Amino acid sequence: MKWRTFPADVLPLWVAEMDVRLAPVIADALRGAIDSGDTGYPFGTEFAEALAGFASRRWKWDGAVVDRTAVIPDVMMGAVQVLRLITHPGDPVVVNSPVYAPFYAFIAHNDRRVVEAPLGPDLRIGLETLEETFRSTRKQNAKGRIAYLLSNPHNPTGTVHTFEELSAVAELARRYEVRVVADEIHAPLVMSGAQFTPYLSVPGAEDAFSLMSATKGWNLAGIKAALAIAGPDAVTDLRRMPTEVHLGASYLGVIAHTAAYRHGDAWLDALLAGLDTNRAFLGELIAEHLPGVGYAWPEGTHLAWLDCRSLGVHAEGNTTGLPAVTDQDGPAQLFFEHAKVALSSGHIFGTGGTGHVRLNFATSQSVLTEAITRMGRAAALHASPPDKLLATRHTLL
Repeated sequence: MKWRTFPADVLPLWVAEMDVRLAPVIADALRGAIDSGDTGYPFGTEFAEALAGFASRRWKWDGAVVDRTAVIPDVMMGAVQVLRLITHPGDPVVVNSPVYAPFYAFIAHNDRRVVEAPLGPDLRIGLETLEETFRSTRKQNAKGRIAYLLSNPHNPTGTVHTFEELSAVAELARRYEVRVVADEIHAPLVMSGAQFTPYLSVPGAEDAFSLMSATKGWNLAGIKAALAIAGPDAVTDLRRMPTEVHLGASYLGVIAHTAAYRHGDAWLDALLAGLDTNRAFLGELIAEHLPGVGYAWPEGTHLAWLDCRSLGVHAEGNTTGLPAVTDQDGPAQLFFEHAKVALSSGHIFGTGGTGHVRLNFATSQSVLTEAITRMGRAAALHASPPDKLLATRHTLL
């Protein structure tokens, strides 16, 4: 999808898929299953055990208890199913905008109502804003149910929430009787200078859920599997999840994700070193070719959130409804049309996203160099008179 959605002359830096070879330990596990004809239904707890071991090694967290874990098809389908367990149709679900665009669609299509609690100017959770959102939402739903779908680490900004921040979130959630569902799919992708904190590890998160997968850490988007983990006070809810949900995960996915968590540490460490290098390299490229663009240094994920408002690109106003993830507006449209670089348009991430783009830097430095160079030319031409823009458009490539 990454390389085929747009024409062949477009550099795709949009969807969160990395340009890396499959980890050999995962390839070997899949090859072994194919060679032995082991392509039946998933069974057992090896997947959950592998995640528990990984969490203990990497995060010093022993809360991924196997008997509080359920296999799910993928993280977003898990979010839908958990929200069905803890809320009713029409109930509000709080999100921190700008946030992963499918949150809006999955919540709305699940008959729930999105309530935004925007991030602060520093792209971190604004606790005062979050409390006011919880307070006002609870006032409007005095006896109803409220959920909070948390992105940890945060997509699209790359913010890694701290233990102190998440502890404050848990305290607010308890105070206003809000159930937290943490999308922690990017948990393995935290680079130097930050530390991932599992939401279920903080005090007060006992009735929350975590959704985890090896999808992002090991580039397994096409081999689906994930795990829902319940806090000790949410186990009863987890047990009500329909059996057919557990059967939705691919067995080859379970094999791949198990191998990643169990044997993929060395490959992941090498990946993180490369991402660390690339985020610094990206900063150098932006400073040289796009000096007016704000670059929020990501602490986690392989995504960069670029503030392009200084370019003065007029947005066409495609900010209503539920935009598709490929929709372009404002600076993303400029870069697509005049630089042949596909980025995720900021407006699809909700309030606060207009004028921004999300860029996936998990690619080669040659691709990054070409992309940012093209984008710099497009930005320069945008500042030129329209006749010059048209006359020189062909020189971009």
